[in-house]
Amino acid sequence: MTPGLAWTLLVVWIAGLIHVAASPQGGAWRSPAGSRCPIAPRLGWLVLALMLGPVGWMLFLRSRRRVPAPSRPPSPS
Repeated sequence: MTPGLAWTLLVVWIAGLIHVAASPQGGAWRSPAGSRCPIAPRLGWLVLALMLGPVGWMLFLRSRRRVPAPSRPPSPS
């Protein structure tokens, strides 16, 4: 692996972690009250981005843009 490629991968990996940590849409830093899961949403995304690198970052980006499909009124029959 060339030094240029290694630095590029490192910068992309760190950029993903910074983006997940700083994004206002990443979720809360604490678990919701009454939740049985001790891991907060943002911490979970950080773990995914840390372990999977750019793939985890892309999963985070894709999950934020998910919009429910508009419901169509029933057609008259």
